[in-house]
Amino acid sequence: MQRAAMLLLLIFGLSSLAFAGKIYGSITEGGKPVAPGVKVEVTCGEKSYSAPTDAYGSFKLFVPDKGKCTLKVYYQGQAPSFEISSYEGSVQYDLILEKAGTQYTLRRK
Repeated sequence: MQRAAMLLLLIFGLSSLAFAGKIYGSITEGGKPVAPGVKVEVTCGEKSYSAPTDAYGSFKLFVPDKGKCTLKVYYQGQAPSFEISSYEGSVQYDLILEKAGTQYTLRRK
């Protein structure tokens, strides 16, 4: 009985770690998703993590660092950024790319 309780505790403890630090969301421009392959980069301190967008403008990254971070989107030769927070659990950031003159900016939906 004691072994079964320890095994269940171990399984549930490790399964919660699998979702720690997941940052996901979508990026749109003009109401449409950005093209697949747009690089999304999250920098926390000196560490950076990146992933490309998919066909729906969605992205997901695993960022083990916690706290204030910067999310950059490399789009059309520019890299607009947005300050985010990374937590132990999952956090969603749906972002909109807006063009002001010749410069792109990011804002949250």
